[in-house]
This record gives sequence, C-alpha cells and structure tokens, in this order.
Amino acid sequence: MTASQSPTRIVVLAGGVGGSRFVRGVRAAYPDARIDVIVNTADDITLHGLRVSPDLDTMMYALGGGIDDAKGWGRAEETWSIMAELKAYAVEPTWFALGDRDIATHLVRTQLIAAGARPTEITAALCTRWLGDEPVRLLPMTDDRVETHVVVADPEAPSGRRAMHFQEFWVRHHAEPEVLEVLQVGGESASASDEVLAAIGAAELILIGPSNPVVSIGPILATGGVRPALRAVTAPVVGVSGILGGAPVLGMADKLLPAIGVEVDAGAVGLHYGARSAGGLLDAWLVDSGDAAAAERLTAAGLPTLATPLLMTTPEDTARFIREGVGLAERADPAVVERAPASRSHQDPR
Repeated sequence: MTASQSPTRIVVLAGGVGGSRFVRGVRAAYPDARIDVIVNTADDITLHGLRVSPDLDTMMYALGGGIDDAKGWGRAEETWSIMAELKAYAVEPTWFALGDRDIATHLVRTQLIAAGARPTEITAALCTRWLGDEPVRLLPMTDDRVETHVVVADPEAPSGRRAMHFQEFWVRHHAEPEVLEVLQVGGESASASDEVLAAIGAAELILIGPSNPVVSIGPILATGGVRPALRAVTAPVVGVSGILGGAPVLGMADKLLPAIGVEVDAGAVGLHYGARSAGGLLDAWLVDSGDAAAAERLTAAGLPTLATPLLMTTPEDTARFIREGVGLAERADPAVVERAPASRSHQDPR
C-alpha cells in the first residue's frame, strides 16, 4: 500500500466498548475495505451455566446497531425479568447482570459450544444476524479458553492476597482493590486460530486500537502466534493510545498498568508495545495533543509518533486520526515527531 492508495484489507486488534467505537471510525475512514477485528476473549466468563463473551458481544451489538448507546454495552431496550427472578431465588452471582435479550445470545453460544463448534465458528454464526453482508468480520483471538484473573491486596486474607476473575474485580468491586498481579489462565497454551493468522498475513493495514493495554490488547498479543505474525507482515502497524493526559478515557487501565510495570502514560504504553524497528510491534504511534511531551522519548526509541486529538466523539473524528496515523507510518522518519492542531475541549463518549 502506498500513500496514494487506501487499504482494502484491514486488521484491528481491540477490546469492547472503546474498541467498538474505534472500529466504527475505521469503517468511516475506509468504507470500501474488508475489516477483520481480532477481539479479546480473556474477559469471557461462565455465569448461570452460560458462556458470556463481553467484548465480542459488545463489538457485535455496536457494529450491528443493537447496542445500548447510553451505556456503551448491552442490548438496546433491554429488560431484566430473568435477573429479577434469579435475585428472588437468591441465586448468585447477582453482581453481573444479564439482560433478557442478551441471555438469548449466551444461550445460543453455550448450546453451540456443547455441540462442539469452535468459538470462531460460533461468532460467525451469531454475526450473521448482526452484520449480514457488512465487510466486517469478528474473530475471537483464540479458540482456546483463556480467562484473565487478577491478584489483589486483601488484608483479611491469610496471605494478604486474593485472586479473582477480572469481571469480579471490574464489575463487582468497581476496580477498587489494589492489583498486585495479572494472570492469563490458560494463556500459556492458547494459540491463534488459522483465521486470525491468515487475516494478519493478508492485511494491508494493522491497527492496534485504544483498548486496555493490559486486559484487552495484552491477551491478544500473548496468544501463541500473534506477535510473530505481526512482526512478519509488510503492512504498516499503527497503534493508538487510550491513555490521554495520564489517565484512561474509559476503564481501569490506570489500576492495571502498574501491576505489569508500565507507567500510566501514553508514551510508556507506546514503549511497552515497542517500535518494530527495535523488535517491537509498531511502525507508528498516536498520542493525544495533550501528551505531545511524550513524543521526544518515543522518537529517541525509534518509534515515529504523532500527537493529535484522539477523542472519539464521532466516527468521523476517529477516521481523521486513523488516516493521520497511517500517513505517518507511510512517510515516517524516526528523527521527526509531528504534531497536529490542538484538541477541542469536549467530552469523549468512549
């Protein structure tokens, strides 16, 4: 792909809420491209006998027009009769609410798992309803079972530590306990599907979205085969920071990054992914205009960086900075750091 061409095959690595808004921006930037979204599945959890895939479902509902836009997750016009009945029976867990419409998705997924279907096949079947003929394909990061667990400080535990599923930490405890360690249960043996590796190999552009670097992008990159495939491609790899002004726009990356030894800073996350020229993954990195001071050290590390407004207020805003990042990757001189116009002051609904 040259500067005068638009990519026809794009791969996006992403998590849930912010990732889905990012992908809508990718569609706006390159409406004629085929987009393969490799989605984190380490957030998956089994509840009430149902297999729940929060990031995949959020992505599917958002791109298919079925999302609750006010919350950014769950089904639009959702009802909660089944959860009310479960609470009346005092059946736990009650801290993770499953809506009536959403439960139908989990029932279908669980039945197909029991029938022996792979998660990649199940996701394709579910997306037939939501995406139809859209040139967007959702790919679970692996067909193997991986779950993120965190070890948190717990003064009441004999060891002073306690492990829990990431969803319990995030949903039940609102990310309040101090995180000491992040674990990918099953991650050591998980491998990317043939579909994921083929998508990466055929890509003309690869985008690492502004999703949580630890529990959304991290598990994808840790899946067997993904990092070598990304390093091998000739397509540009462009990453986008989800840390703006020293804090995540959405989620709890600030609670998790210290647990893996990474500063809560857009530059530090860029160095965590690393420049491909130095054995990392990225050909270009985008930080927000307010984080332009981080650009000098990234340049010194050989990672071309652009500071530009990163608020995803509309798909068109997102499309703008995606195109800027691609342009940087195509013409980048590691000795030069570019800066786009200053950001507008408004709320980011990501």
